[in-house]
Amino acid sequence: MNGGDRLAEVLERRGVRTLFTLCGGHIAPLLVGAKRLGIRVVDVRHEADAVFAADATARLTGAPGVAAVTAGPGVTNAITALKNAQMAPSPLVLIGGATATLLKGRGALQDIDQHALVRPHVKWLGSPRSVRELAPALERAFHEAAAGLPGPVFLEVPVDLLYDESLVRQWYLAGTGGGGLAGWGLRRYLERHLKKLFARDAGPPPAPLPPAPLQPPQRAVSGAARLLAGAERPVLVVGGQAVLRAAEVGEVAAAVAALGLPVYLAGGARGLLGAESPLQLRHRRKEALREADLVILAGMPADFRLDYGRHIARGARLVGANVSRGDLTRNRKPDVAAHADPGLFLRALAAAAGGRRASGKAAARGEWLARLRARDEEREREIAEQARQPAGGYLNPLALCRAIDRQLGPESLIVADGGDFVATAAYTLRPRAPLSWLDPGAFGTLGVGGGFALGAKLARPGAEVWLLWGDGSAAFSLAEFDALARHGVGVVAVVGNDAGWTQIAREQVPVLGDDVGTVLARTAYHTVAEGYGGRGFLLERAEEMDGVLTEARRLARSGVPVLINAQIGKTEFRKGSISI
Repeated sequence: MNGGDRLAEVLERRGVRTLFTLCGGHIAPLLVGAKRLGIRVVDVRHEADAVFAADATARLTGAPGVAAVTAGPGVTNAITALKNAQMAPSPLVLIGGATATLLKGRGALQDIDQHALVRPHVKWLGSPRSVRELAPALERAFHEAAAGLPGPVFLEVPVDLLYDESLVRQWYLAGTGGGGLAGWGLRRYLERHLKKLFARDAGPPPAPLPPAPLQPPQRAVSGAARLLAGAERPVLVVGGQAVLRAAEVGEVAAAVAALGLPVYLAGGARGLLGAESPLQLRHRRKEALREADLVILAGMPADFRLDYGRHIARGARLVGANVSRGDLTRNRKPDVAAHADPGLFLRALAAAAGGRRASGKAAARGEWLARLRARDEEREREIAEQARQPAGGYLNPLALCRAIDRQLGPESLIVADGGDFVATAAYTLRPRAPLSWLDPGAFGTLGVGGGFALGAKLARPGAEVWLLWGDGSAAFSLAEFDALARHGVGVVAVVGNDAGWTQIAREQVPVLGDDVGTVLARTAYHTVAEGYGGRGFLLERAEEMDGVLTEARRLARSGVPVLINAQIGKTEFRKGSISI
């Protein structure tokens, strides 16, 4: 076997079904070896999208996704996606090609200091220097990606470790015949180096034990249960970290239901309780947090999304559970802090709270939940009324989002990639099940859409994948319609086309009085999608929304990617929102 085969064997042993890539000579043996072992090799049009696809795979399966990119520009193109995974946090393994071991620093093609570039954005990086080090290094990469605080790792693999020994010998020794004593010395040096590269080993290493999750400390669980027993106005906020262990999301959902608290779901936790849970609230979170006497943040840091903790009343007690020790105390120190897997913490808290009776609090809590639900219902009525308003001759984005929501089935999965239009969708769409909402996370990265949708559909073939794009973000990964079409991956993409970077303009124009840089054209994105092999629809009339959405779903079920270019107007729905 060559080095590419050895790496492919580890992928197979680890249960990897899909390897995302953009081809390059530095990594070709790995791609061929993976295909030979039955691993699906899915090639994309930009390296970032390969990493985004691996990221989506990880979020939906709980196991590290895998991408492979070529050296130099292949690695640099992947940096934004790596950082997005780091901040999510999402476990993935990126295998990057590199120049041959003897040519590093000598001006070889695509040779740069990849370690210096990648190190700040990954948990761990490795760079084997012999063929026998390849498999152990990749096994460690998988372990490091999933251990503790999950995140991306990088394995740099020099090209001369991947190809057949005979071919590498030809590369190194060609043209070294003759040359007298100097030539003899060069050949001896090269032979010694080749001997190190291809030194024999004792076979494949044993796979390490799976990393143990961070268990919640009993003291923190007991402390949180005591605070909960005395609270009259508790609020629970659940973030994406609570669903990192994808196989156990059902238990997490059951624990949240058992706690019986008013709950707001954020990021990847959206959909955890389905669409109709009486405990779930979707609007006016800031008001609820400011009135609560106890706030539990499970996998949600007190960052910009909570105004750096200022949304929580000073007099409220705070319980935090987070895998990241830094995020656990960022901006506001909890009264009870659990450095633990938030999903496991919620399960332990539900068990502990079940043995404690909140004597005299039941009536107050019932009134509190009723008050919050009344606010939610009032806001829903306001949104329904706003959805009926004209939008300058174009589709009302609220009406479009409500039409999409009517089409969502129990197996639907939503990928969110955009600014103003996608934020509008977040207020109106109701994910139907756990792990059915993918957004970039705290990094706020535009451009995740194409890769996320590709990875999501391949990780969950039975799901109906909806890709919601703003017209600004769509251009980042629209070329992946080529990959979707070539690989027979049917998704429904809806572009909310209002001819602008509207999220930015909402702040820039009122404050600075100028729309410079925020104006786009009503580009024919549907035509571009058809050029890449998909199917496109131009949607301009409200009475056509349901019919076009239904037809798009039908086509997607047959393996055809579909793009709906929805001509939306500008509304005042998100007036006053800021972009920093």
